[in-house]
Amino acid sequence: MTATYNISDLAREFDLTTRAMRFYEDMGLLQPARSGPGGRNRVYSSRDRTRLKLTLRAKRLGLSLTEAKEIIDMYDSPLDTAAQLEKFLTVLANHQRQLEAQMADLQANMDELKEHQEKALALLGKARQNSASLKTARAQTTVA
Repeated sequence: MTATYNISDLAREFDLTTRAMRFYEDMGLLQPARSGPGGRNRVYSSRDRTRLKLTLRAKRLGLSLTEAKEIIDMYDSPLDTAAQLEKFLTVLANHQRQLEAQMADLQANMDELKEHQEKALALLGKARQNSASLKTARAQTTVA
């Protein structure tokens, strides 16, 4: 007997909402069987569980759900693993380029932020000096 899961089982196991599960189904990532009156109950197979696990892994890598679906669907095709791996490597290379561009942008932002911090600290130091000088001058005129 093969293992089956209901929507709550998988949602709980993977810390998802049932709404997210239904969204993944709408995207074609999951294809549960239906049971009960009017097919109201979703019955997920071990295959669906694996597809969900792979989908979440792809999301952690930063892939879009469309990219994840393309790659996961390839595993349902005949056993031409070379095509699957080539597609996977292409998607990963594209995503890597995007991440590297984002990292460069973030580094430029960090450099600019540090420059503004240094300028603000220098101005604050001058402002505090001026304030201290002004207080000293006032104190001397009050004494005289």
